[in-house]
Amino acid sequence: MELCYENLKDNPETFLAFTALEVKEFQILLQAFTVAWEHYVQQNSLSLDVRQRDYGGGRKARLATYEDKLLFILVYFKTYPLQEVLAFQFGMSQGQACQWIHILSEVLLLALKELGHTPERDAQKVKELLESYMDESGECSEDEKEKFAIDGTERRRQRPKDQEEQKRFYSGKKKATTRKGVVVTDVHKRILLLTPTKSGRRHDKRIADKNMLARSFPENVTVWVDTGFQGFNKLHQNTMIPKKRSRKTPLTIVEKEDNKLISQIRVVAEHAIGGMKRFKAATDIYRNRRENIDDHLSLVSAGLWNYHLLYRA
Repeated sequence: MELCYENLKDNPETFLAFTALEVKEFQILLQAFTVAWEHYVQQNSLSLDVRQRDYGGGRKARLATYEDKLLFILVYFKTYPLQEVLAFQFGMSQGQACQWIHILSEVLLLALKELGHTPERDAQKVKELLESYMDESGECSEDEKEKFAIDGTERRRQRPKDQEEQKRFYSGKKKATTRKGVVVTDVHKRILLLTPTKSGRRHDKRIADKNMLARSFPENVTVWVDTGFQGFNKLHQNTMIPKKRSRKTPLTIVEKEDNKLISQIRVVAEHAIGGMKRFKAATDIYRNRRENIDDHLSLVSAGLWNYHLLYRA
């Protein structure tokens, strides 16, 4: 049986397993997706005086409805199958599946942007986001106060054949060739910022410095980070970072309790990254050959996670 919306909509558990969204979440997203698709068609269609036939003429596409188009791309992001497998599931050729993946992933990104769920890419715009959490006195509300966290996210990629490329992407932490980025999250586990994806050899702190992340936080905002961001507190004074022990100076009981408290608050970043990685397109070994597609996959996955947070029951 080929996958289609009509076959899945009456099976909530199966629908969730294939898309990571409930049917009601799918329907809400479908409205924005439909508008984004029409906009994409208008931007990428030939004018009537150039076309040999009207738009919609010729052989009908396998993904004839908006529901099936959205289902197709959500299944790809949730399960990240081989294109040949995805093509078999939806009754098309591998080449057609490849084309649909690139087109519909762009349309899905447009829809998520229109709804305001995609993370910022420019760290300087994070300051504007943080100001939206402030009250009239310039302080964060009690629910949001001191709950902004930073963490790095990393995924494996196929090992390059070239030795220089292997060195460039090799992560000493993961002992594998990887790609990584840095995220900023709030107390609700929403991903506010996702930096452009870089090679796994780069350190989390170096990526944060390259994006001037410390300057994006107002002075009265407290930022919670892990030990991978040593020195961040020198750039932003309101930074809570665990204290590292050394051989000569072990941690005191008070310092251990402080570290435990920091970890309990900073864990929201771990949960946000875990939410983004509900979609295997942002988790499994990256195997696409086109450059920087992994960055696009991570961005859309983060947008889908933010969307799910807003509309989940």
